[in-house]
Amino acid sequence: MEPAVVRCLPGEAKLTISFCLNGSQKHMLRDQDEALGKVLARIYNGIIKGQTKAKKSKKTKGQQPSEAPEPAAVKLYFGGDEVPDTALNSEAWQDGAVLQVGDVKYSVQRNPPTVTTAELPVSLLADFPVCPKLELEFGNLQDCEFTWFIEKVPDTSPEAGVEVPAQASSWTEVGCGRVHIPSNQDIGRRLKLRCTPKDGARSGPAKELVSVGAVEAGPGVCTFDNRHAYTVREAEWPAVRVVSYNILADIYAQTELSKTVLYPYCAPYALQLDYRQNLIKKELAGYNADIICLQEVDKGVFMDSLTPALDAFGLDGVFRIKEKQHEGLATFYRRSKFKLLSRHDIMLSEALTSDPIHADLLEKVSANSNLKDKMLQRSTTLQVSVLEDVNKPDRKVCVANTHLYWHPKGGNVRLVQMGVTLQHLSHVISEVAPGAPLVFCGDFNSSPNSGVFQLVSEALVPQQHIDWSSSGPEDACNMELLSTFPPLLSACSQPAYTNYVGGFHGCLDYIFIQPESMQVEQVIPLPSHQEVTTYEALPSVAHPSDHIALVCDLRWNP
Repeated sequence: MEPAVVRCLPGEAKLTISFCLNGSQKHMLRDQDEALGKVLARIYNGIIKGQTKAKKSKKTKGQQPSEAPEPAAVKLYFGGDEVPDTALNSEAWQDGAVLQVGDVKYSVQRNPPTVTTAELPVSLLADFPVCPKLELEFGNLQDCEFTWFIEKVPDTSPEAGVEVPAQASSWTEVGCGRVHIPSNQDIGRRLKLRCTPKDGARSGPAKELVSVGAVEAGPGVCTFDNRHAYTVREAEWPAVRVVSYNILADIYAQTELSKTVLYPYCAPYALQLDYRQNLIKKELAGYNADIICLQEVDKGVFMDSLTPALDAFGLDGVFRIKEKQHEGLATFYRRSKFKLLSRHDIMLSEALTSDPIHADLLEKVSANSNLKDKMLQRSTTLQVSVLEDVNKPDRKVCVANTHLYWHPKGGNVRLVQMGVTLQHLSHVISEVAPGAPLVFCGDFNSSPNSGVFQLVSEALVPQQHIDWSSSGPEDACNMELLSTFPPLLSACSQPAYTNYVGGFHGCLDYIFIQPESMQVEQVIPLPSHQEVTTYEALPSVAHPSDHIALVCDLRWNP
């Protein structure tokens, strides 16, 4: 029996009925409170109209029209009984009902699992995971069935003649997981995915999609390949693996300044978003992390690329856009280990002026109007997520993620930003998760000799610190700034650099922890200097960002 798919939701005025009649797909949009008889009459009239058209067509061609068959009866049955014409659509079209149109019977599927969005990435590289973007209605992605096909090599002999169109291609089944990794043998051929949406044992109509382009050769060895040898398996409870990574926003990678001044050594195709996303997804998937904090995440990248990919690898994520920008912060967590309890994101400049917990700091900063203005112009954001251990619900962790002001002379602004940040984090923990340890990730744009690093690692920055006058004496605001936390530890220590571009290299990124609550179990070694400089600097064809990911396993005592 062919399906007749009905979508009918409470609270909506309309329902839809879709089925195939005489080789033509019918989509009907009807009122839920309309009588069934009107729909059946509409189907009946459609058949008559089709027969009339066929008659006219034969006459035009000079053929003798055959005697028109008796129009097909159109009825709906449920449980073997005919449904009365007076029944309302919302009640009549039940799951398991049978629509009969003449001799043809259709099995009514009411609100079956349905694929509403299905996209394959534009760029496909051999040996890199292909993660489709899929959205379902009435279904569960974890239950779906996936079948991957590779295009058969066309006959290119002189006798083969013309090119075979897409629909005429033949395909070979090559995989059945949600994620597929093409091989070098697949280069030059397209991929096809068939997804059967499911919810438990219940299935809906399958959706097929074919890649726009063919699989291309990958870059060979990447900077993260050797690092993956240390992260083959997930960290074992009660340890937790954390990643912090500035992935280089597309809005910055594609500027003329980036192409000609910042990264002139990088092949233009390697700066393209589709290419870089292949590398980022493979790199992140290979770390098998439990918590991932990303900076410079384009909104579209979060929605269309990272979320579908990392969801397939078992992670859920949250995103915080940077005000006035198209990029922001993303935090992902492994759903088999963590549940998101609450979010406490802020824009630092806004919090400084509106939240009374920052009143003392605001008063001190207000003593210098230049510095205050610079601070308030920044859209710097702090993303705060309180996570709960699903295996031990009273075990919580506060995960913070930020990307501080970038300007080389902005040390004083960054100090104020960090003052606001630490105060806010201390307040969130005491109010929402007393005793929860802090894991604080980010691109702090601050070297180990900066005031920001001193404030975090020593819990105090003196008023004579050079960073207070980093942008000149007119912006100086010399004050002693105290942390609301005891000294924090940089879990990955202080590498020679976490950012390596043509004109600069230095350590700007950190994962800070409270040493009294967590201990460092393993730090995944950074790429060697030779690997980083193989193509002069970063980004490159073998590395997708100008920053290097920090990865460590933290022992979090239960």
